[in-house]
Amino acid sequence: MEIPSSTPIPSKMKAWVYGEYGNASNVLKLDSNATVPQVKEDQVLIKVVAASINPIDAKRMLGMFKASDSPFPTVPGYDVAGVVVKVGSQVKRLKVGDEVYGDINEKALDHPKRYGSLAEYTAVEESLLALKPKNLSFAEAASLPLVIETAHEGLERTGFSAGKSILVLGGAGGVGTQIIQLAKHVFGASTVAATSSTSKLELLKSLGADLAIDYTKENFEDLPEKFDVVYDAVGQCDRAIKAVKEDGGVVTIAGPVTPPAFIFMLTSNGSVLDKLKPYLESGKVKPVLDPKGPFPFSQIAEAFSYLETSRAVGKVVIYPIP
Repeated sequence: MEIPSSTPIPSKMKAWVYGEYGNASNVLKLDSNATVPQVKEDQVLIKVVAASINPIDAKRMLGMFKASDSPFPTVPGYDVAGVVVKVGSQVKRLKVGDEVYGDINEKALDHPKRYGSLAEYTAVEESLLALKPKNLSFAEAASLPLVIETAHEGLERTGFSAGKSILVLGGAGGVGTQIIQLAKHVFGASTVAATSSTSKLELLKSLGADLAIDYTKENFEDLPEKFDVVYDAVGQCDRAIKAVKEDGGVVTIAGPVTPPAFIFMLTSNGSVLDKLKPYLESGKVKPVLDPKGPFPFSQIAEAFSYLETSRAVGKVVIYPIP
């Protein structure tokens, strides 16, 4: 997407905004006169082309971590893909015209930005962004940052490495679809098992799962096989610890935590996207977009309602953004 460098940047923009906590259908409003965010010296201004939404967006909107949230009004959205239109004075790597993507909040729960990605423009630290792989559309790129970085960080934290086995709980979700692919194609897992409902089993296999487990018909903890690592992306920690080998590890991204499992919150970092770029460009690792999408910018509330059913496959993407 070409944006002429001479295009003036407006002072106002369209953005989805909320000024109180609640469900998206009740509190999220389209503001056609929102202020375009100022760029700090280590940031770039992005003309947003596509975004995606995550469960953390909905939880934040409900006020689940209000003690560490930024003040209202809030433009939601962590994941972005777009074009750099302005750079701060300390920006070294990126330039106007670059097509970039990333998770715009370094610490997911620690004062995330007031101006998120569900807007025409957003300002983001250069360190959180990477150049978009050429083979990916903006919509595909926008689906990836938070989930692929979460999948990667969790695998790193468990010490996952070639030849180990893994069980992924919630294999068809945004994070789960990336854990399967990274474990198999990047880390070199010997065996990847994953859970989903009946209709999603073939998807798991297509992503690299050797064993696709239908959670509506069998309990994964009853399998005779135990795993080196269990990565819980759904919040079944009490059961996950029964499926791991004695010297194995259990990581979760959805509490509560049952020892010896541990939980972590993602630290966003554009260098992880750079590291994974060859796998994305070769097609070994693919974005997974829910077939109901992408949702247009005008239907953000509907997109959140769909996300909150917990039935989405992969990611719910917003595209195009005007």
